[in-house]
Order: sequence, then structure tokens, then C-alpha cells
Amino acid sequence: MAMEALVTITGYVGTAVESRPTQRNTARASFRLACTPRAKQGGNWGDDNTVWMTVICWRTLAEHALASVNKGDPVVVSGKLRNQVWPDADGVVQERLVIEATSVGHDLTRGTSSFRRLQRVDSFDDLDRETGEMIAKLEAEDLADPFTVEDDPASAGVGD
Repeated sequence: MAMEALVTITGYVGTAVESRPTQRNTARASFRLACTPRAKQGGNWGDDNTVWMTVICWRTLAEHALASVNKGDPVVVSGKLRNQVWPDADGVVQERLVIEATSVGHDLTRGTSSFRRLQRVDSFDDLDRETGEMIAKLEAEDLADPFTVEDDPASAGVGD
């Protein structure tokens, strides 16, 4: 049984949201997220070490993040926590935390936001409805003019 590390993190967008082309022409966007916890140090509250991670968004979420999220915005990100590992040019192994986002939104404890629902041009519901109507129409035509063996050109001369 595979286990996923699902996380929800609040922080500030540390870079502009970037879009990069993919081999399959799937929308992809990414940005760096800064999470700075508060900690009590010597009787006073202060900032602890900042944790940086990369957030990757795919498909519609990527398009919406590009249109909605800006550097410095407080956000709430939910998704799958990943650890990317790769060798650099010198062969030294590098790694970074990555969240494959399933949702991204503004952190409303830090300010206000305005939501716009996008209209879909051809939703699957519309296509399913249109396909169903077409099938019903064809079935009605078939019942009104049933196909007979005499109408089949392949059966010409059969039974003569």
C-alpha cells in the first residue's frame, strides 16, 4: 500500500509564478514558497529559519495560479510533498522540497481576495447532453423507418 505525504502549508510567494513548456503541452506553473515560523527566543518572539520549497501546479490550476498569484502574496497550498534529488554539474547531489499542488488560494487571515468563476465553453456535461440528444434522434428515425433485409444491397438476389 503506497502512502502519500499530503500537506497543507501557509506562507508567502517568494518568486513570480513561472510557466514552462512541457513535452506533452500540459500547462505547468511553479513558484517558490517561503514559510517563516515564529519562535520565542530569549523571552521575545522572533522569526525562526525560513523554510523554502517549490510549488508545482498542473493543468487548470497552473493557468489559474499564473492569473491570480503574485510575488509577496500570502497563500495556503495543499498537495503532495515530494523531495526532488539530482546531481549538479560537479556531480554533487542536490535536493529540494517540492509540493505538487492540488489547491492554491490566498490566505484570508492576511487580507481579502476576490473570486471569479470561469465559464467553460464546452463542458463534458454539454457534450454528453448533445450526444444523448443525437442518439435519441437517430433511434427515433430508425423506429420510424425500420431497416429491412430488402433494403440491404448486400442481400440483393438472396431468396429469389
